[in-house]
Order: sequence, then structure tokens, then C-alpha cells
Amino acid sequence: MLFFDFEVFIKDWLVVILDMDNRKEHVIINSPSDLKQFYQEHKTDIWVGFNNHHYDDYILKGILCDMNPKEINDHIIIKEKAGWTFSNLFRSIPLLSYDVFQAKIDRGLKFFEGSLGNMVKESSIPFDIPRKLTEEELQETVKYCRHDVEQTVEVFMQRKADFDAIMSLIKMFPEVLSIRDIGLTKAQISAKILECEKVRRNDEFDLFVLPCIQIKKYRKAIDFYMSMVGKTNQKEVYSESLNMIIAGLEHNISWGGIHAGKEKYQNLGHGRQIWHVDVASFYPRLMIFHNLLTRNSKKPEKFKMIYNRRIELKHAGKKKEQAPLKIVINGTYGISKAINSLAYDPRNANLICLNGQLMLIDLIEHLEVIDGFELIQSNTDGLIVSLPDTDEAFEQMDDICFEWEKRCNMELEFDEISSIWEKDVNNYVFIFSNGKIERKGAYVKELSPLDYDLPIINKALVDRLVKGIPIEATINGCQDLKEFQMVKKISSKYDCIMHGGHWEKHKAINPATGRLKTFTRFVGNTKRLNEKCVRVFASVNESDGGLWKIKKDGSKAKVEGTPEHCFIFNDEVNGVKVPRQLNKQWYINTAYDRLSGFGICEGRR
Repeated sequence: MLFFDFEVFIKDWLVVILDMDNRKEHVIINSPSDLKQFYQEHKTDIWVGFNNHHYDDYILKGILCDMNPKEINDHIIIKEKAGWTFSNLFRSIPLLSYDVFQAKIDRGLKFFEGSLGNMVKESSIPFDIPRKLTEEELQETVKYCRHDVEQTVEVFMQRKADFDAIMSLIKMFPEVLSIRDIGLTKAQISAKILECEKVRRNDEFDLFVLPCIQIKKYRKAIDFYMSMVGKTNQKEVYSESLNMIIAGLEHNISWGGIHAGKEKYQNLGHGRQIWHVDVASFYPRLMIFHNLLTRNSKKPEKFKMIYNRRIELKHAGKKKEQAPLKIVINGTYGISKAINSLAYDPRNANLICLNGQLMLIDLIEHLEVIDGFELIQSNTDGLIVSLPDTDEAFEQMDDICFEWEKRCNMELEFDEISSIWEKDVNNYVFIFSNGKIERKGAYVKELSPLDYDLPIINKALVDRLVKGIPIEATINGCQDLKEFQMVKKISSKYDCIMHGGHWEKHKAINPATGRLKTFTRFVGNTKRLNEKCVRVFASVNESDGGLWKIKKDGSKAKVEGTPEHCFIFNDEVNGVKVPRQLNKQWYINTAYDRLSGFGICEGRR
């Protein structure tokens, strides 16, 4: 397996390749012949990069085809065109490439470097130098490029389970997949396994409600969807939504799943029983048992076979073996909604969404007859409900749910919750009766090595909610600097990041009125940073200014969520202890601000 990264300048190019099987590094600078020889020796290896499917693959193929890599670079970066559109010759170059970048969720390699606690540095050599690079400049670029390849290896290792799952699918379905498909996305792999062929249809809004759904009180939701039947304007239809009160909560009915939740809510279960009622494999069961799988699949029975096999493995406790199958099971709804997918079938995707929401509304309507029933949350494939703490209330809920399961051909899973704290439907913490903790939302989610931003705040909040540990005890007791890091990255619409200075208020005579007026002015010196991703910490030193993102027209805006006074530490932070410069009180105040979102107001200084 090879890990690689290209750097392209006006007059130069280079690539760093790490051969992980033979533990060797290869650096090729401005030598197409050396690259061609290396490629011939390694054309059957898997080439791994970060965002290489967008960029590096085409630079590699272009050089192998004796093209100017700078022209390909500008086609992709400046003209913002897909690399494959540059030349049809690219198709003649076989390449087994795998991309660790996940386009819909990733914030870039530099953000990962920051999250992992590694050095966050960018080359100081501009890519638009109109001359050949000096030997010193080339070596600095090699050093920078090597660092990025090493970081790509780290990200790959964090996500190796994804790679292993795709390799397993290739082995499971040799009739439709081969090693040449290693570079396909999970969505593309799923479409191939289901043997999809794209079909043009004009029935996107030929909608209907499944006959098993029995809604009387909340028929307004059915009427909303049925009002879309026969329409043709996608933009108009998908912008429509309906707000309605269901079981005392305002629900938003639209095309993205049902969502509603009590705000600033907490319940420690005293005198009540709280249940998480979850529909197992909701969308897959709609596809299988209500015939709503994408109609583009030539082998729909494959989906049911994969689903049944996954259930067998789940019951056998074989978690690792389930992973490949879950890619197909959980991803098929998404690809039926993706216009470029072979599985694209928007009508069936719409039917899954609307009937799924209506089934949950149906369940709520029937549960609402229980005396003392309280709906805490509705969220796409499940409910959180509260009942009086009596056997009679539970048995009534159980009977209603059993009838709903049989009627709708669904399966419900029940988990008792002992305590719950909910900011809103997207941010909550609850403890199951078996002691397991569920956390969701930016404020309280369990962070991963690739998403390690303000970890001390998440820990302080969860420890306060779940264990009753004071905010100050968690934050003041931590001496690991990495736990306090904020990793901030600006988008391409900004020119740079600047550090220093702050806005202050002052009073002066208004020349137009002659009256004393309060003005704001920016004071202090700022420094332009070479990096577009930085690791930031709150500072007790007032001489440390703020962090600003600068647009190409020179206007500035504060980088969101950063303190008025901060310092930057872009070197490796793993194992570094907290310096005196760190302003722990800022983190304490921030934690209290977030805690108040859960309806708990405590001492903020």
C-alpha cells in the first residue's frame, strides 16, 4: 500500500510516496521518467491519499501522459472543474486508488492534524512563484509534503474499519465487484452490489400513504404530503414544510425526517418511567416489507438477503462482520435520493420519508391515549416518552406498540432511561437503566481523535450532568493543554487569518451633533498568519489579541467561538502541560453558558 501527495508549482512539481509494505520513502522531483518507472513497478498496489480522487490522481495520470501538471492543477483549483474532464486519456491509466477524505463531513487534513494534537504547519513557499524553486525551497516543500503524507497515514489508521469493510464487500460479492472498485464510494459500491441501472422516470411526486397507517387526529400531516401529488417543481416542493403540534410538542413535517423535542428539559425519573422507543432498521424495513427499495435494482432480493444476514450476525454478537453489510443497508436510502447514483429513484425515496414520518405520528397518536403520557422527543426513527411509574401504564404502552408493529410490519426496541437532560432535539444526554450513557450534539457528544475540538467543555458538561461534578473541578483539575484546544479553519472565501488586536468602546464628541457618543474602534497590532488552520487557546494576557478571518476585500470578522484574548500553539501539543498563560476562567464561563442551554443556571463569573 502506497500513501502519496503531490505539490505543483508554476515551474516545478514533486511527489512524496510512503511505501508502507516495504517501509520506504520515495521523493520524485520534476522527473516524469522516474515517476513512470515507479508507477510501472507499483501499478498493482493501492495508492492512498487525502482528497486524491479530486486532485492527486489526475496530477499523477497527467504526468504519466506527458502533460503539464500545472495546467491540470489550474483546471481543478482555479477553474474549479472536475479533474476527469481535463482529458479522456486519463481513462487509459489504470490506478487502484483509495481516498480517506469523506467529502460530506470532513473539514480538511489540517483540521485533523490539529485534532490529533500534531503539528499544524503550512509551507511558506507560495504556489504562484513565477520561477524555478531553489534547492532550499524544494527541500522545505518536501518536508511539508512528507508531513501531510504522514498525517494521511494517521487518518487512514483511524478510519481503517471503513477500508476493511469495503475490502470485505469486494470479497463477498465477486460477481459484481473487484479490486478495481476499491476507489468507489460507499454509495457507488452499494449501487453495484444491488445491480442498479439508471432509469429516467417522471413520477417523483406520485405519492401515496401506505394502507397500514391509521391516523385520525393528525390527518393534517397526511393532507400536507398529499397536496404535493402531481407537482413538478422540485425546488418548490422540497422547500415546503408544516409546523404542527403533536402530543404537546411542535413538530416540523418536511422532507428530512420528523424532529421535535422539549427544550431545556431534565427528568431524573422520579415517579415516572422514561422509555426510548426505537424502530429497528426503520428505512430498510420500509424498503423490504413495503416494496420501497429503489426500482433501479435488478436484484432486489439481494437487499433482503443482506438485511437478514446482518440480523443473524447481530444476534450472534459478531459486530465486526456486520460492518460491511451495514454499508449497504444504511446507505441505500441515501443513494436512491442522489441524482448521480445508478440507484436514483426519488419517488421511492420520498415515499420512504413521508410514510416513515406518518408511521411515527400514527404511533404517537395511539400512545397519547395513555393517561399521563408525555412525549419528550420525536427523532426520525424513534421516540422518547414518559409514563406514570405503574405496571398498568407500561402494559398499555406495550400493547399499543405490539399492535402497531404487527400492523406496520415493523419492530420496536425498548430501552429504559433513568435520567435525561435535553437542550433540544439535537443536543441531549441520557442514562439508560443499565448505566450506559447516550450523548448527542456538539455540546456533549463523545469526541473522536479526528474531531477533538474544545474537549474540556464537553467533558465538564457531561461530568456535571451525569456525575454531579462541579464545572470548576473538571476544568481546574485538568493540566493537559490539548484538552483546551480549539481547532479553527477558514474556508476558501477568506484570504487569511490574522491574530492580534481587539475592538474597544470609547466616548467622543459626535461632530454632526456636538453630543457625546459611544464609538467602537479596533486597537492593537495584528499579524498575518501563514496557516489557514490554527490551534487556539484562551489567554489571560490582555496583550494577546483576538483571531480574525480576512476576506479578499480586506474586511475582517471574528473567528466564531474564539475568545477576545487568545494565543496560538501550532506545534505538537500531545503531552504538553497547561501554561500560566491559559485562561481557564474563559472555559469555565463557556461551560456555564452551555449548561444554561439545558435549563440549569449556575454560578458564572
